[in-house]
Amino acid sequence: MSTNTKLNARKLDSTENFYGHKACGGCGESLALRLALKVLGDEAYLSLPAGCMAAVSFIYPNMAFKNNAIITPFASTAAVTTGIAAGLEALGKKKPLSVGFAGDGGTADIGIQSLSGAIDRGEKFIYICTDNEAYMNTGIQKSGLTPFGAATTTTPSGKVIHGNINEKKNMFEIVAAHGIEYAATASVGYLEDFINKVQKAKDCAGPSYIHVYSPCPTGWGHGSEITVDLGKEVVDTGLWYLAEFEKGEFSLNLKPKDFKPVKDHLMRQNRFRHINDEEIKMIETTRDAKWAKMLKNWNI
Repeated sequence: MSTNTKLNARKLDSTENFYGHKACGGCGESLALRLALKVLGDEAYLSLPAGCMAAVSFIYPNMAFKNNAIITPFASTAAVTTGIAAGLEALGKKKPLSVGFAGDGGTADIGIQSLSGAIDRGEKFIYICTDNEAYMNTGIQKSGLTPFGAATTTTPSGKVIHGNINEKKNMFEIVAAHGIEYAATASVGYLEDFINKVQKAKDCAGPSYIHVYSPCPTGWGHGSEITVDLGKEVVDTGLWYLAEFEKGEFSLNLKPKDFKPVKDHLMRQNRFRHINDEEIKMIETTRDAKWAKMLKNWNI
């Protein structure tokens, strides 16, 4: 499908390429994979590290993917993805499409070296980071993408320290700094924006990266019915943004006129229930500073 045709739910293929998985109810990652594969089609070859999506999909004797898919070493998702791309090309595939799916830990921490190298080689592949802001598959431990204040099993909320004391790593700009052909941020709360970015990545001639915000009911402590709501709220509060990097330039897909209250959004998640008004003010101040810097540096 051409990039000139804007995708929406009615234009998506009705074929299901990801089904019968064992993910938790309301899993943001599984929603992102399901819709991405509707755009990518069943000819895409998938690489996944040993995270949530591998754990819920490769359960003998069942397979949740219609596509060919492989579980990679945790640190090697991008390396395996580009290796498969090279193999498909050697086999004479007309339009070889190799796609890596990895969570925040497998991308921003354990997998960042192989991702950096793969982008540097300039090969055609797609990498989609499904970011649920912690190592959920192994017990909800902090990752480099866990936000300030969030409680995890390795950053618990105590009397002195209230959850994680670090800021979330900016993977989008780290990837863009490589001069990648196409990179984007997305959220399961804005699904039309997400699927159109997947289509752009599919049409891209070189490496492409999409970072999709994917709420986790189990790790975040929220109802499974509000996953999409949280994915929308995080953008509307300014704690996440929808953006693209292409042809060496940054652009915003949505610029809220006024941010919605941060506190209301955070208090819907058990991982933030312990933080106080002072810490919420710190989160808002950091958000405002990031937006000011972003708008200035991107000339928006």
